[in-house]
Parts: sequence; C-alpha cells; structure tokens
Amino acid sequence: MTDANVILRYLLADHPEFSPQAAEFFEQVRRGEATAFIPEGVLVECVYVLMKFYAVPRPEVAEKLSQVISYRGVVNPDREILLEALALFARHAVDIVDALVFVTAQHHGWATFSFDKDIRKLERESDGSAG
Repeated sequence: MTDANVILRYLLADHPEFSPQAAEFFEQVRRGEATAFIPEGVLVECVYVLMKFYAVPRPEVAEKLSQVISYRGVVNPDREILLEALALFARHAVDIVDALVFVTAQHHGWATFSFDKDIRKLERESDGSAG
C-alpha cells in the first residue's frame, strides 16, 4: 500500500531524499518487481494536491496518474474504474470524485442518485442527450 506522499514525490521529483526513494520504488513497480496498492482515496488526494498546490493542468494530472496506475506491479481490483474516471476527469470539467462515482455506478450497473450537476452532466452525455 502506498500513500499520496510517495506518489507525489515520485511525480514531482521535488525532494532530495524522498524523490529518489520513490523513483526507485516506482521503477520496480513499473517493471512488476514490486507491488503497490493505490486506493481510490489516495488517487483523489493526488489529484487535489497536484492541481491545487502545484497548479498541474488537469490533462497532465490525469495522464501522469494513469501511467502510474497502469504500472505492471500496481494491484487494485478497481484499476479499470480508476483509469476510466481519470479519462473522464481529463476530458470534462468535472471533479475526480464525481467521475469516480459515475464510472463506478456504470461498471456495476447501478443507478446514481445525486444532486450534483457534474454527475447529471455525465449521465446526459453517456445517454447521448447532451446538447
């Protein structure tokens, strides 16, 4: 299991001690020589920190995190959901949590009940009724 700090130090390469350690770990994960479980909450925290504190653009955030989640050694039964949510997040001006709720519901065949305009927007677009 890894937390947001390790992922952030890896992606940002901004700490003289921790970034090289994170890079070494994630290189092993990339090759499948080590495993890492990245929970949904950690993903959300990474998105928030990268955008709000480091001003990384939305598409770049989604691309970088998608790459990490796709590493051979990442073990998460919801990997496909996380990747699809990041793709939606990159293409639309929606919150990552809304994208996760929407994609999770779709994967499980669940209806969503939400007052959130972003989720309703995603539902309309997936029904082909966006205009």
